Amino acid sequence: MSMPSAAQPHPSPTTRLLALLDRFDDLPSARRLRADTYELLAAAPGARVLDVGCGTGRAVSELAARGVRAEGADIDPEALALARARHPGPPFLRAAAAELPYADGSLDGYRADKVYHALENPARAAAEAHRVLRPGGRIVLVGQDWDTLVLDSDAPRLTRRLVHARADRVPSPRAARAYRGLLLDAGFTDVTVEVRTDVHTGTEMLPLITGIAEAARATGAFGSAEVRDWLAEQRRRAETDRLFLALPLFLAAATR
Repeated sequence: MSMPSAAQPHPSPTTRLLALLDRFDDLPSARRLRADTYELLAAAPGARVLDVGCGTGRAVSELAARGVRAEGADIDPEALALARARHPGPPFLRAAAAELPYADGSLDGYRADKVYHALENPARAAAEAHRVLRPGGRIVLVGQDWDTLVLDSDAPRLTRRLVHARADRVPSPRAARAYRGLLLDAGFTDVTVEVRTDVHTGTEMLPLITGIAEAARATGAFGSAEVRDWLAEQRRRAETDRLFLALPLFLAAATR
């Protein structure tokens, strides 16, 4: 008689998010975008650059490989533990974007990738970035606008409602479209903004689509059957090579 196996603990929300980000960051388009952010930072070898909301530290490691004195900051201890395990060497510290433990003008570069939408007050983070950068230092922001995610569906009206319901559960879902204003208001100059649209037609975005459905269901504003059927349609599309998801990513850069 075999003994029943012990129940496996459910992964934490942070673990699920980091796994999703790992898959996304491995995509060729994500690699190209990261490389472009490094170019926009214009950090010379030896320059001190902070990656805010560094997650598991991939960008910090890539910047360090370019000869930059790269450091990472994040508020999540689980993410920081993974960053330190994966990338021993660069400093990783626990800090909030609006309260960075750096002296005025002590950094040459500042980078935040998919961070500002998760903040209650992105303007405070932009002001803090201005404080810690030296005159002439560079800031680069990357992020998605949660209201402008595009999904093909046989139920377009329901899809629009689901996307907006998911956006409403994000602290600052439209922060990316406000990057230019945030940077100007914080005192930055030479502000540039461009939009890169990633198109996904495979299964790699099913966790994101599932998250949209789960977040919408949690609002109580949708029937369980309609959300279940919508998600089943998206899975069928992925299985038959008919899924279409377009994700606009906003890339902003400026000078202190």
